[in-house]
Amino acid sequence: MTAGSTGARLRDRLDEDDGSTLLLAIFYCILGLAIIIVVASATTLYLERKRLFSLADGAALAAAEAWTLDQVTLEGDELALVLESAAVHEAAAAYLAESSTDLAEVQLVRAASDDARSATVTLRSVWRAPLHSEFVPLEVPIEVTVTARSVFH
Repeated sequence: MTAGSTGARLRDRLDEDDGSTLLLAIFYCILGLAIIIVVASATTLYLERKRLFSLADGAALAAAEAWTLDQVTLEGDELALVLESAAVHEAAAAYLAESSTDLAEVQLVRAASDDARSATVTLRSVWRAPLHSEFVPLEVPIEVTVTARSVFH
């Protein structure tokens, strides 16, 4: 074998490789678009959950303040208050009715006081994908639970 014949064979092989980069470029463009769609959708899902969490936080805070002076008792040297679940639910529902939000289908799942000192509020909403594709589901239910406690000094 001579060096000239090896170089000729190498050139022949390189000439046979026509068109393969176009297919590879198309594949990477599709992969890049899919990644962009998934990341954008995940970001909107995260932000929607944060907004629902903020709304639930406000409702729990309003519900934790749903007591009257008649419910304050003296325990030893400290004052304590007793929260009733009915008052907690009513205060959370009133807060949600007064709040303006553009979250989809917000539902008050649960608002109660389990230990008579703190208010627990659970809200549910539905997130809808901004870009519909095969990679991202069309809608996802979101549920958050927040607990707040009121301190009487």
